[in-house]
Amino acid sequence: MAYSFKNSKGKEYFLHLKKVKRASGKDTELYYFSTDIRKGQEVDSVPEGKIVVELDTGLPVLKKK
Repeated sequence: MAYSFKNSKGKEYFLHLKKVKRASGKDTELYYFSTDIRKGQEVDSVPEGKIVVELDTGLPVLKKK
């Protein structure tokens, strides 16, 4: 089950992870929230060392502790 976050406006978002290979050859993990669950990219919990905060617009984002 994907990690979900309900914002102050009552909208539910799900956490996803996408692995990207940069032009330099380095692999990077991109975490993002979406209103629907995308198969194969959903994440069960918030990564260690991160917290979820809500922007003024209501969009959740990950932030370092």
